[in-house]
Amino acid sequence: MIGAWLVDELAQIDEQGLRRLVALFYARVRADADLGPIFNDAVGDWSEHLEKLTAFWSSVMLTSGRYKGNPVAAHIKHRERIDPAFFERWLALWACTTAEVMPPETATALQAKAARIAESLQLAMFFKLPPSGRKAA
Repeated sequence: MIGAWLVDELAQIDEQGLRRLVALFYARVRADADLGPIFNDAVGDWSEHLEKLTAFWSSVMLTSGRYKGNPVAAHIKHRERIDPAFFERWLALWACTTAEVMPPETATALQAKAARIAESLQLAMFFKLPPSGRKAA
């Protein structure tokens, strides 16, 4: 039953829908008081970046294999400007945007995937093990 649900939910996602979603979402990110300055400083060519982000979501949700990048490396370059709380803001904007433009089941799937991606990025960027031989506090 879960397999059929997943197939139905993914059937509602296509390249054109992802392109519209990504464009709308990042227009909101660019206008956001907290996220906008970071993204606008980091991205030189928004058309190219939106294509890359659409390819990323296509690879994640449609297993298209179109994305050929390294999201961890792309974000680590900006670690000094990124506060872990910004991930919550990003996820809130993503939830709002996906809920507006996608059917509920599809929005839920996109939100769940984004939450896992955000968690992975935060671990890669901010998690530090104590030096060997010392216990964590």
